[in-house]
Amino acid sequence: MFKHEKPLLNGIQVKVERPNPQYAVLMQEQLGGANGELKAALQYLSQSFRIKDQAIKDLFLDIGTEELSHMEIVAETINLLNGHEVKYDSVVSGEIETHVLSGLAPVLINSSGEPWTANYVTVTGDLVADLLSNIASEQRAKVVYEYLYRQITDKEVRRTIDFLLNREEAHNALFREALNKVKDTGSNQDFGVTEDSKLYFDLSTPGKYFDAPNPKEPSFSSPRR
Repeated sequence: MFKHEKPLLNGIQVKVERPNPQYAVLMQEQLGGANGELKAALQYLSQSFRIKDQAIKDLFLDIGTEELSHMEIVAETINLLNGHEVKYDSVVSGEIETHVLSGLAPVLINSSGEPWTANYVTVTGDLVADLLSNIASEQRAKVVYEYLYRQITDKEVRRTIDFLLNREEAHNALFREALNKVKDTGSNQDFGVTEDSKLYFDLSTPGKYFDAPNPKEPSFSSPRR
């Protein structure tokens, strides 16, 4: 069951200092784009249907539901940025559909005007794979919000983006914690158990693999000073 509460999540107040239709185009990416809020909501909710671990199932449902509230926040921000004047030439590049087709109502398209598609959603039925996918999804969404943050000086819009960006970080941490709980199950239990899973092939250094048949895997630790 879903319940809509009129106050936005955590009592956040969505405001803008002034209309900015061109920036509203950029925000469309987080409404109907491949890394946007609708994608995240439907991915986590869809994945939850098969999960047997009740705690992790609830986690997916809770985060998926919160992503729907993020979608509401993004849509309200777009509304305010568009202002009240339907005027296609106020958008110098990017999507103009909301000015010529929907009367400024935020629709499920990305910043290029491409419609949202269920192809964005990843569901494998394997909890480890789905959690890794969700961790990556949250990280990509965080990156998009960081790009959006850098391209606006409006303090009110920045405040909203900062809130959403930090919530993505919270979700990322929660999914990582869940992954630690199930890391030795599912596809991680069935595969990666032979010597083939432990081999490293150094194919970036000509001749090295043939000179040393058992090359060591690279170390990414910081050099000591």
